[in-house]
Amino acid sequence: MRDTRILVPSPFLKKLPFWLASASAVAILLSIAVSQILLALALAALLLSGLPLRWPRVSIPLGLFLAWTLVALAFSPDPRFGIPTVRKMVVYLMLLIVYSSVRNVAQAKWLALAWILVGTFTAGRGLVQYAADIAGAKAAHTDFYHFYIADRIRGFMSHWMTFSGQELFILLLAGALLLFAPDIGKWRWLGPPCVAVVGIALILSDTRSVWIAAFAAGFYLLWQWRKWAAIAMPVLLALGLLVAPAAIQERVRSFNQPHGETDSNSQRIIVWRTGWQMIKAHPLVGVGPEEIRKTAVFDQYLPADIHRPLPDGNYQHLHNIYIHYAAECGVPAALFLTAALVMALLDFRRALGTLPPGRSDRRFLLHAAIASVIGAMVAGLMEKNLGDTEVLTMFLAILCLGYLAACPPPESGNEGNEG
Repeated sequence: MRDTRILVPSPFLKKLPFWLASASAVAILLSIAVSQILLALALAALLLSGLPLRWPRVSIPLGLFLAWTLVALAFSPDPRFGIPTVRKMVVYLMLLIVYSSVRNVAQAKWLALAWILVGTFTAGRGLVQYAADIAGAKAAHTDFYHFYIADRIRGFMSHWMTFSGQELFILLLAGALLLFAPDIGKWRWLGPPCVAVVGIALILSDTRSVWIAAFAAGFYLLWQWRKWAAIAMPVLLALGLLVAPAAIQERVRSFNQPHGETDSNSQRIIVWRTGWQMIKAHPLVGVGPEEIRKTAVFDQYLPADIHRPLPDGNYQHLHNIYIHYAAECGVPAALFLTAALVMALLDFRRALGTLPPGRSDRRFLLHAAIASVIGAMVAGLMEKNLGDTEVLTMFLAILCLGYLAACPPPESGNEGNEG
């Protein structure tokens, strides 16, 4: 007789998407290839698990951003050259996979803790690299600042900007854990050492855009915790600068006293001005995805008072997410992206207003998500941080945790919500 029983997914299959999605989110700190393989496996497991598919609300403006990017690609003078942008869109599946796979606030907290642990490990690797760079500069009998600035610590990443962008999120997660999580006594052994290691690695990375972003986002966290602590932070940083290594002091001075072409001050001004020319010429669909990477295209919009040779630096993007996406894909694309970031901030802030006073896991995750959005928005003024797959992957996953804390699924109950 034919068996007509309906096959119900096993409990293991229902849990597998969470483990694979979490592994993909954490693995991005170590390897983009491993992370994306795990992302594909998580999607397959999610589709087989029978779990309901869910998208966070921020997916609407982000979806419009991606749709307008495809419109810009259609109008691009060389659509095939823009295919890498289309391939990168796969990363946005992180929104579906993490938001559908992480089913309660307790699971969200465990993912955050895993990030903090692995992120501290990668920061530790960066500190070892810094020690090796000091030894290398001494062996080469050269000035450390100029020796180091062109090839800084990078952890397991290929570039120091990627490393520092990820470690910024780790620092904010660890800081929010200490300030707002309910069971902090149990994690006291974890929080302060992680904040110290990651914070030192960020300082030694000499990445000024991330320094500013960390200051802004850190000020927010402290202000929400104790206003006096936020007010004291600039004073403590100023005092710390007095005893900081000479190379750090020199890097701080480079904000307004750059070392010629060693620092990227003049290069950033050039790319921003060039981007503005692109926006004025093509406000709706930009010059086309990836077209900025072409030297001929960049030179076409280079202001008339700027001549080659240009200062040393990377001219394949515009070092500002708002200018870059407006120039590359049109002003609507930049507006959709900005709307997504602002929407997330407002949604998380509104959810905080519904929580009872006191520490809770939801409060920890919401403040961590808000601080991460602030950090990404501020760093994006000086770098194309959300165009970096490794940084974007982690950022999208953090958005999912924020939305999970803002509106936990009905089946999650109150697990892990309150202290």
